[in-house]
Amino acid sequence: MPTPYRHRTLASVLRRGARTFPAVIVTGPRQSGKTTLVQKLFGDSHAYCSLDDPAVRLQAQADPALLLQRFAPPVILDEIQYAPDLLHYVKLDIDRRRAEKGRFVITGSQVFPLMQGVAESLAGRAAVTSLLSLSVREAFGAPEAAHGWREALEGAAGPISAPAPEVTLGAVLRGGYPEPALDPEVDLSLWHASYVQTYLERDVRTLRGVADLSDFQRFLFALAARTAQLVSFEDLARDLGISGKTVKAWISVLEASGQVATLRPYHVSRGKRLVKRPKVYFLDTGTLAYLLAVRDIDQLRAGLAAGPIFEAAVLGQLQRMFLHRGEPSRLYFWRTAAGHEIDFVVENGQQLIPIEAKLTASPSPRDAAPIEAFQKLFGKRAGRGLVVCLVSERVPLSRTVDAVPIGVF
Repeated sequence: MPTPYRHRTLASVLRRGARTFPAVIVTGPRQSGKTTLVQKLFGDSHAYCSLDDPAVRLQAQADPALLLQRFAPPVILDEIQYAPDLLHYVKLDIDRRRAEKGRFVITGSQVFPLMQGVAESLAGRAAVTSLLSLSVREAFGAPEAAHGWREALEGAAGPISAPAPEVTLGAVLRGGYPEPALDPEVDLSLWHASYVQTYLERDVRTLRGVADLSDFQRFLFALAARTAQLVSFEDLARDLGISGKTVKAWISVLEASGQVATLRPYHVSRGKRLVKRPKVYFLDTGTLAYLLAVRDIDQLRAGLAAGPIFEAAVLGQLQRMFLHRGEPSRLYFWRTAAGHEIDFVVENGQQLIPIEAKLTASPSPRDAAPIEAFQKLFGKRAGRGLVVCLVSERVPLSRTVDAVPIGVF
């Protein structure tokens, strides 16, 4: 049975980009729905060229100019990371017809080589976007692109009909990749095991010369176990018997391929953000649950990994809130030397929006206390706070803090 299509928030950004630039680029992890989305939006107006096809890839490497004659623009160039040199010929075509918009729609699953090619060839000629796996709102069929992320945080993006907590937790367990998220017949453990193995074999070997894939796989499981914690690269390296330099390089691999996000602490001095321990979150909770051996909703609700997985789910929704609207992430966490902490801080100009993740369907005013302490410390700079949880609708917990469902973004 084919996977049902879900409208993506990024769609309006891509349409706008195609009206503004000669090329539009969509990056993101494997299986996040890039090909489906661009074919849905541009399939009737553009030819389609998949560089995942070995024969097409060989022609792109041997004679790029001939390939662009075979697949004449306007064209979708899918999986450009397999033939990055093709971008130089795309540039030549664009420069000959600079006034023509939307001639190339390009997808890629590996950010490092693709962005290197963009910087060298398509600077100022392409809109660059990122597509992660489905947000909770998208998976439930209620994407919202008409409002910006500020309106989404403030509740102006419109209410979501939040399902029962068990259904929401099921969505968190399945993750956002369209096939396991939307097809109830998919074996989650088998799908994510296959995904991780395919990712290891295809992306890791290409992005970095990882000599021992078994070491990298051990690193994946160890990093998953540290989700929502402060991460010391040196401690992680020592536990795995590898160098700190290798750990940093491998985290860069995960970031480049859209698997994790590194969150830095918020400080008034921007320079200090780079010298404190970060947190690392997996961006898809289905993959994270697989790596942590969480197989059912009971484990997700009450197991040792329950809180960290839900916190990762909230982080993932916030990242999608930014990226799927075509904007860079403005997320940090806040922690004092005394141990006071806010899970997430959104920087909105001079305003700071504090956000806590709580795995509960019955939040209380006590859950608002950390946010209220943050608001007291930062005064007028602190905006209205949010406790993201399993409630069905937005409800006030105090004069300055609301509880909101995880799908609100």
